Amino acid sequence: MSVALAAQLREGTKKSHTMAENTGFVSCFLKGVVDKGSYRKLVTDLYFVYTAMEEEIGKLEDHPVVGPVAMEQLNRRESLEQDLTYYFGEGWKEQIQPSPSAAAYVERIHAVAKESPELLVGHHYTRYLGDLSGGQILKNIAQKAMNMKGDDGLRFYVFEDIADEKAFKTTYRATMDELPIDQATADRIVEEANHAFHLNMNMFKELEGNLVAAIGKVLFGFLTRRERTGSTEAAAA
Repeated sequence: MSVALAAQLREGTKKSHTMAENTGFVSCFLKGVVDKGSYRKLVTDLYFVYTAMEEEIGKLEDHPVVGPVAMEQLNRRESLEQDLTYYFGEGWKEQIQPSPSAAAYVERIHAVAKESPELLVGHHYTRYLGDLSGGQILKNIAQKAMNMKGDDGLRFYVFEDIADEKAFKTTYRATMDELPIDQATADRIVEEANHAFHLNMNMFKELEGNLVAAIGKVLFGFLTRRERTGSTEAAAA
């Protein structure tokens, strides 16, 4: 028995999707407010999340539910490694560690893979389809905000093995709809996808603190310079 899982995931995660977009970090990002320090922390966290997901899904290629969605064209780990090399240099592995929220996300992925691997489909949908759908837009925003050129440092958003993103998403959704699951399993996958959104939101909230601190530092520096200039002008008068 198969169900229309793709449509159920889209409808069943709408509220969580909106909540994620309205977090401070994502809202700032979409408005072009992002600094390299915060962005490289995002890349770091995503590296740990995708490493966990791709390791677990890679072990489940023969699983009747997980196997069909394990499309290698979507894999992000290698792209994230290239981005980390850009931001931290060749010794990036010794310089990074996951944030507490990313560590919790990774722990959940491993737990699901061990206990109910079919629920990984919810995590897969939440991350990969979102990356593919909004990747180019986010890449352009990040390029402009951080004054970057080309793809270096932004490889995460580049899907070199997918020539037609629209056609690929159609195939992906069709694959979801053909998975051999019943309605009870579909409900659990949608529930897990919502949990995945909340795990992502927790990461964004941590990054929001970093971004606010970075913006505050810039503003403080600007105000301090302005005060010094004002004092100098007053003394001169």
